[in-house]
Amino acid sequence: MTQPTGIRRDGRVRLLAEALSIAARGWPVFPLHPGLKTPALHGAERCPRTGSCIDGHLKWEQRATNDQAAIVRCWTHKPYNIGIATGPAGLIVVDLDRPKPNSSQDTPDGAENFTALCERAGQAVPTTYRTRTPSGGAHLYFTTPAGIRLGNTAGKLGPLIDTRATGGYIIAPGSTTPAGTYEVTDDAPVVELPAWILPLLQPPAPAKGVPLLTPAVIGSSAARAALVAECDVVRSAPTKQANNTLNRCAFKVGRFVAWGDIPREEVEGAFQAAGEDRGLTAAECRATIRSALDSSARTVRARETA
Repeated sequence: MTQPTGIRRDGRVRLLAEALSIAARGWPVFPLHPGLKTPALHGAERCPRTGSCIDGHLKWEQRATNDQAAIVRCWTHKPYNIGIATGPAGLIVVDLDRPKPNSSQDTPDGAENFTALCERAGQAVPTTYRTRTPSGGAHLYFTTPAGIRLGNTAGKLGPLIDTRATGGYIIAPGSTTPAGTYEVTDDAPVVELPAWILPLLQPPAPAKGVPLLTPAVIGSSAARAALVAECDVVRSAPTKQANNTLNRCAFKVGRFVAWGDIPREEVEGAFQAAGEDRGLTAAECRATIRSALDSSARTVRARETA
């Protein structure tokens, strides 16, 4: 049913105020479809090559902005939900998810698993800016340590714990979905990612004395090009084919993981972000990606025969 004009206008005003407030923190924002989690920006296949894209298609991370005039133009047009580009914002956000409704009642959620992780490390749960998601999960905001570049991860800190950093985004407070509204639950200052967590998110150092299968520059370049291309395929997949497309694309890139050209956690993080961009749930993405990469590892041919 069409909403009355006054309600639509009130929604635009509220979300505009939220977007401006977030941008004032130095966190670049971009529009998500009203009531949804997916970017409301054109994809590469529909890029008009005008405006900011005149020199080539810019993705949502590149188009996220702090410019108040641009934000006003955008959010007075529609009551868009708000995405925060975590990489350009200098943020790493820990996403504590909830189990699926059909999970066992005693399955611990992301918050419980994160608390257990802190206890094992002999650390208190960090006090920082925190929001509640409509599902009952939480987002913990941290600044990325200077000189460190972190990507997205899925389950690396524990079950139902994901992180969003370079190449990722999170839904900002004030945004709504059919399940509810993203709300600030602790307006504490954003603190730097605790030093004890950082090593848990960084890829392991390569083993010394182990020869690479192929020259690193050639292998990693091809692998990352394939990863970017396949993630774009996932983001543009038809809605009813999103999960199958994610499985197929992750399987194809899995050979590069098996050959040692690219870390598995980097592939998992990239596909996790792409799958969620397309509207799949975090848990659904994790299961599909892991299954595809495991299957690819079992069936991959030697490089010289591939």
